[in-house]
Amino acid sequence: MIHEERDSSRTLRKLARLAVQYASTETDGHIPTAMKGLSILRADEEGRLTHQQTKPSVCITMQGAAWASFGEKRYLFKAGQMLVLAVDIAPRGAVFTAIEKQRYIGLVIELDFAVLREMADEMALTKDDEKRNGYPLFLEAEHRLLDCAHRALRLLDIPKAIPMLYHGIIREFCYWLLSGQGGNRVSQLMGVANEHDRKIAQAIQSLRDKVGGVVHVADLAIAANMSQATFHRRFKMATGVTPLQYQKQLRLHKARRLMLFNDMLVEAAAIDVGYVSVSQFSREYTRMFGASPRRDVRAFKATRIPIGELDAVNESPQGGFTSASLDESFGGSGEG
Repeated sequence: MIHEERDSSRTLRKLARLAVQYASTETDGHIPTAMKGLSILRADEEGRLTHQQTKPSVCITMQGAAWASFGEKRYLFKAGQMLVLAVDIAPRGAVFTAIEKQRYIGLVIELDFAVLREMADEMALTKDDEKRNGYPLFLEAEHRLLDCAHRALRLLDIPKAIPMLYHGIIREFCYWLLSGQGGNRVSQLMGVANEHDRKIAQAIQSLRDKVGGVVHVADLAIAANMSQATFHRRFKMATGVTPLQYQKQLRLHKARRLMLFNDMLVEAAAIDVGYVSVSQFSREYTRMFGASPRRDVRAFKATRIPIGELDAVNESPQGGFTSASLDESFGGSGEG
């Protein structure tokens, strides 16, 4: 065990050095690489926000620490820890923040559902539909996973080798992910391409495409070929919220981006995302982010951190997996 931990720590440091090297000329944020599905996250300044458009993926923290915010829940994960996402929940606000005066370096590896399904079937892993949900799953990054990630990142030095070797490395990564300590939970989280899950993914995309428009849950249920009750239950299993709550979060996060990064006025942002009443928008925004839109924007311009994140950064604990707003541990958040 001690030997494996030492190997993991050594590989993690090598990973971080490589990532810094490949991303040295880039700005902070989500940095794509020449390998489709593999990207680097970087935040150089304490409290600097970078927004990640999250797809079904694994995100490994290689250096520093990060707050990942999903709806009303926030989690802290540090070097050697990773989160696994099964569905696109970026609308719930995945935010990575450098803290503790150390540059944040993360690696994002998109997951191949076909490979995961094939392997999970062959390994006869547990697939209990009723226990599955789309909440982020947090795990320790075991040495074999880190070794795969390191070999994948090194391929950037040999572009000709990428099409020949990268897919094989990702297959190996998927195997170690499923055979590790959290393998059954990963299998449950992924849903290994259940037909209903594909229908829910299509419904999620419809909500994203029509973020400022009127969407009726009944129409989404019909398109998914489900009763409204079944659709509602399956949607909540996949995302942790109801369809209407999901749409609301979509709208509020889009409005927040428009105000923080596009300098849009509160009234204009509210209308842009489909609100008729600006006062209702302000109430729901305050409830979600802990500050009124104008106060949130003022705090961001003064500190580059929205006021809703200030308490998380300032009260950052010294270790372990934590949720800043709930009595949930990092490691236990993935279970229903």
